[in-house]
Amino acid sequence: MKLYKANILFTREKDRFEVIERGCVAVEDGRVVGVAVDESAFAADSVEAVIDYGDKLLIPAMCDMHVHAPQYRNQGIAMDLELIPWLNNYTFPEEAKYAEAAYAERMYRRFVRDLWRYGTMRTVAFATIHERSTRLLMNIFKEAGMGALVGKVDMDRNSSEALQTTVHDAVAANEALIAEFNVPGALVRPIITPRFIPSCSSAMLRECGRLAAKYSLPVQSHLSENPSEVEWVRELEPESRFYGDAYDRYGLFGQTPTVMAHCVYSGDDEIELMAKRGVLVAHCPTSNLNISSGMSPIRKFLDHGVKVGLGSDISGGHDLSIFRMMVYAVQVSKMHYQYSNKQSRFLSLSEVFWLATKSAGSFFGKVGSFEPGYEFDALVVDDSDLNFDGYTLPQRLERFIYLGDDRQIVHRYCRGEEVAEPKL
Repeated sequence: MKLYKANILFTREKDRFEVIERGCVAVEDGRVVGVAVDESAFAADSVEAVIDYGDKLLIPAMCDMHVHAPQYRNQGIAMDLELIPWLNNYTFPEEAKYAEAAYAERMYRRFVRDLWRYGTMRTVAFATIHERSTRLLMNIFKEAGMGALVGKVDMDRNSSEALQTTVHDAVAANEALIAEFNVPGALVRPIITPRFIPSCSSAMLRECGRLAAKYSLPVQSHLSENPSEVEWVRELEPESRFYGDAYDRYGLFGQTPTVMAHCVYSGDDEIELMAKRGVLVAHCPTSNLNISSGMSPIRKFLDHGVKVGLGSDISGGHDLSIFRMMVYAVQVSKMHYQYSNKQSRFLSLSEVFWLATKSAGSFFGKVGSFEPGYEFDALVVDDSDLNFDGYTLPQRLERFIYLGDDRQIVHRYCRGEEVAEPKL
């Protein structure tokens, strides 16, 4: 058993921080044994090492619940467009380049290195339609020792020809990746990934649902992001009552663990079904603002028992830092607060921290907290350059979230192992 000593902060519940000044976290076989105010709480003969980080902060690592890995190069480009023209003019041409393995590896290595920089140790990622480059991304995550659910994207209509595949070929490629990576307990595993309803025929959606059920695999896609998209789905799937119902009819809406990105325009019926099915919302505030989708009603989701995590949504979003997603999530919720005549409470710091750690981490198992039995995913933060006037520990964490960057993150752990900077 190892003991990690520092100033400990985490969120057991969303409404408050657990704060232990100069406390310690006991870890054995990659999992938390317990948290205490000092090491005397643990039998001395069972402690093999004490790692003392002094006055630094020890917090759970970040989880990014929605990111497009092949859009990494497009960060901060074409932020003056709405969704559909942005996809057609920038996103799809960039993703087509991933047919070339050398290009894919060069970009994916930079992408994973930057996730590491920002303290993101668990990721739910879209790749592209290309089996070979998707395999490369999964192996790069494995090599780095960082957790990820990686999806080979499936789409067979309403896109450039270079990014469409047949249903037969999509199934074959998924089966090959599943055979290689679907190992129980592995840090890196596949996730079934129909891009979204408009780009997938009924046959493609049906096969995606079949694969998810056959192999008990999670599912990711997009939901109710943009008003024109919602209307398009209504035309394409006229038998469905609403967007989420279309996914549900194909077994892609909580029949296995499911994360849906955005959910800006989800109505009451959709929210009710999401709560019933346990669908997790990936809230991507920067993306929603950048491509003028709107503001997702996160307080309403939480009040209705819908699970929520945070996503960077590169490159609709322009920033990979989940810490900054917390800031934007608070700001967006404050706009909801104003537009609701102050009826919809805005999010607190502890709530957005909980969204980024324990709530999001639940999609990976027991991840995102320092409670007993949780996997030890952690960051050590040296905020000495920000902590110059006697702030409390929660205030120090808040200042780091709002003012800090990757330079303050000095150690990163995933499943109990320290993660070194990935190779480029």
